[in-house]
Amino acid sequence: MSKAARQKNGRGRKTTVATGSAPEAQVGTIQFDYQPRTRLVFGVNSVERVGELARELGAKKILLVTDPGIVAAGHADRVQHLLLTEGLAVAVFGKAHENPTTRDVDECLAVAKAAGVDTIVGLGGGSSMDTAKGCNFLLTNGGRMQDYWGIGKATKPMLPLIAVPTTAGTGSECQSFALIADERTHQKMACGDPKAVARMAILDPALTVSQPPRVTACTGIDAIAHAVETAVTRKRNALSMMYSHEAFKLAVDSFPRVLRNPGDLEARGRMLLGAALAGTAIENSMLGAAHSAANPLTARFGIAHGQAVGMMLPLVVRFNGRDPVARLAYAELASAPEIACVSDGQETALEALIARLESLLNLAHMPRSLADCGVKRSQIKTLAAEAAKQWTAGFNPRAIAEADFVELYEAAFEPRGDGDSAGVR
Repeated sequence: MSKAARQKNGRGRKTTVATGSAPEAQVGTIQFDYQPRTRLVFGVNSVERVGELARELGAKKILLVTDPGIVAAGHADRVQHLLLTEGLAVAVFGKAHENPTTRDVDECLAVAKAAGVDTIVGLGGGSSMDTAKGCNFLLTNGGRMQDYWGIGKATKPMLPLIAVPTTAGTGSECQSFALIADERTHQKMACGDPKAVARMAILDPALTVSQPPRVTACTGIDAIAHAVETAVTRKRNALSMMYSHEAFKLAVDSFPRVLRNPGDLEARGRMLLGAALAGTAIENSMLGAAHSAANPLTARFGIAHGQAVGMMLPLVVRFNGRDPVARLAYAELASAPEIACVSDGQETALEALIARLESLLNLAHMPRSLADCGVKRSQIKTLAAEAAKQWTAGFNPRAIAEADFVELYEAAFEPRGDGDSAGVR
């Protein structure tokens, strides 16, 4: 960094803003083309409006996509009743699985075709919404999910989608990607197209109260990881960073409150909104190496996504923090909720951020070693090879190769306490 400009922030503290010549340092000059596509409807009991909002989209026959847990909690029956009350026909696919595969999408597609639907409602976590989006691809454009691996491969219009998240985690309600695993190879495919994004997202904090504590913990860590990773990626820009920082402020302070008091609707609402804003940041900034390292752990060992990404996140932050531009970005992120102040030193702020992430993982009772998750050291090279091929690795702020992932996984076998992610260069 060749120069630095100091300016006062809203609280009178000093913040260092990079003005160096490196292209990646000039976040304010990075080009972007932001086209908001999702209407956000936020508030306690806002789900009561689902029928009214569906009619605004011209819906007549709706496919409700959800999962067995949401059915058991009674949310699916409630939403179906609200839609029926508005005179809409409803077909229900209630078998979406965590980390949905091409088989899940095909089964959902069969229900949609039989019912002749014209609108889709995705109710649940990211898996339900991914299944709904995947079904939408095939119902409107034909073919197989493998045909849409990548970006912008749908050539025909897609059905209107209303997303109703019941978890504060993935932010899928604000993203145009469906993450679907190939049933045969287990390769997770990111299938993205602007036409796949939800027209509306109903953010009702009351729907998240029924989450089991473990789901609350895993999805909350995932939302925080999204805010942290999007704040530093190579693709980040002034707009995406605004969403990343606001999402981080909302989630990092509210997460402990939700863990201690699951019925705290204010904290639940802040987490839900933070997850949606982090999802918007992903749409504009993408993710990084923590998600690249997490995906093989989920695919091979069945480790919950939020747990896997949480375990790798502090290690990746330390790895990226060796890059001066990324270190500044992390320091500025830590300043947003006053975890640290950039003017106290970027290295100090980086360490404070890592310590806070570690403390949140401990508060959520996340395993602190891959060995505790049943992972074998003999698998490290295989995991690293797969992680290096993940599409999000290319957006990591510091170039990362297979050998670096080996080092990250090695470090993840060492038990870590609060604020300790040593061992990663």
